[in-house]
Amino acid sequence: MVRKFPDGFLWGGATAANQYEGGWNEGGKGISVSDCARHHLDIDVQDYHAQNAITTKDIEEALKSQDDSLYPKRHGSDGYHHYKEDIKLFAEMGFKVYRMSIAWSRIFPNGDDEQPNEEGLKFYDDVFDECLKYGIEPLVTMSHYEPPLNIVLNYNGWASREVVDMFVKYVEVICERYKDKVKYWLTFNEVDSMIRHPYTTGGLVEDRFPGQNFQQVIFQAMHHQFVASALATKICHEKIPGSKVGCMLTKLTYYPYTCKPEDVLQAQQDMRSTYCYSDTQVFGEYPAYLLAKFKNEGIHIQMEEGDLDIMKKYPVDFVSFSYYSSSCVAKDDKGLKKTAANTNVAIKNPYIPSSDWGWQIDPIGLRVSLVDLYDRYRKPLFIVENGLGAKDELVDGTVDDQYRIDYFDAHFREMLNAIEIDGVDLMGYTSWGCIDLVSESTKQMSKRYGFIYVDCDDLGNGTYKRYKKKSFDWYKKVIETNGAWLFEGE
Repeated sequence: MVRKFPDGFLWGGATAANQYEGGWNEGGKGISVSDCARHHLDIDVQDYHAQNAITTKDIEEALKSQDDSLYPKRHGSDGYHHYKEDIKLFAEMGFKVYRMSIAWSRIFPNGDDEQPNEEGLKFYDDVFDECLKYGIEPLVTMSHYEPPLNIVLNYNGWASREVVDMFVKYVEVICERYKDKVKYWLTFNEVDSMIRHPYTTGGLVEDRFPGQNFQQVIFQAMHHQFVASALATKICHEKIPGSKVGCMLTKLTYYPYTCKPEDVLQAQQDMRSTYCYSDTQVFGEYPAYLLAKFKNEGIHIQMEEGDLDIMKKYPVDFVSFSYYSSSCVAKDDKGLKKTAANTNVAIKNPYIPSSDWGWQIDPIGLRVSLVDLYDRYRKPLFIVENGLGAKDELVDGTVDDQYRIDYFDAHFREMLNAIEIDGVDLMGYTSWGCIDLVSESTKQMSKRYGFIYVDCDDLGNGTYKRYKKKSFDWYKKVIETNGAWLFEGE
């Protein structure tokens, strides 16, 4: 019997408005936090924290600048002007689903506006219509690293309870507007990432909270997002019968560096530090270990009456996640070699290779992740980010990215193992950056993920012309055969 993925498996690709769209000052769009995030090409690409540190002074400098070359998310892949061409290419590959995000500041430019921006609403109408024309289901993230900047400057981001109401208003508008076009939704991208980069996720800038415990500020903002996510799920279910709403977490898979009990315990503790966010959204309540952390560290979360009831009543329908690599942890990491990973730095695993940016390539880790998540939650899973960031070279109008094909081939095989052998319920898969876009971790275009090459460099120079890579036709064949092509001749 030929091995293949289940009937109805949702193959596709993923982008985010802040990394792909551009058009940062067009169509009535307001400035978002991402429009003020500059690249630092002089800093080691593996120094994630230095790459993403931001202060109020940095924001003030960004607001004075019109320079897209310093602030690459302002141009992205220029999807704002190329989306029809791009969706046609996605359709040529056979996409069943396209994960994308709505830029909040394109709908409510300041977040607290009385009325939505009709030009922004119309833009996404056109994008969704283009997808549906080709039979592609949109999977839409409501908030993906781009709160309107006004929320930062006048409300101190998600630390303010008022932002919950602003977000609810935004969700009501988009669910009503797109109720006949979108049935799959995600609330917050990598909701757990606020602990690692609070500015992009929560609009939090540490110097704006003098004398306060910034850890408490972060968890207070997180509480507000949990309430907002539950309310968004409620709104979505009420306005769009049959809709499905998922959470989205960064799947940071940790292995103990040795079998020393201290290292095993450290790995377990580190896994909990990620799981606590999806645990809350799936089960609708704070896990006991997170409440213990709050108590032990003197963190007090202010809640309004009814918050916990709302969270309990409206949990998510499915669990989506990003997976790029695994990492090792140890109780004592002195003298151990470190390497970059997705939004963190961890101990290097000597048994697996690394990408050009230091991220370790571990297909089996994806299977481990799928089993862990499904055993924990017993809800359908959706891989919404996975891929290889690499230095691609355009030659004669194409890119020979066999290394990317090898990466996907190995990961797809482990996905099917998880489904067939481990009994995991996996809804679908969207590769990250299915078309080249600005990398979140380093703000570079040269860290390329796509099946489609975009002629644009780290400074925004280029024609923005699109070219199919070798992997384009390979992925097309995978989707066309529902994965059976991977196993031909075996």
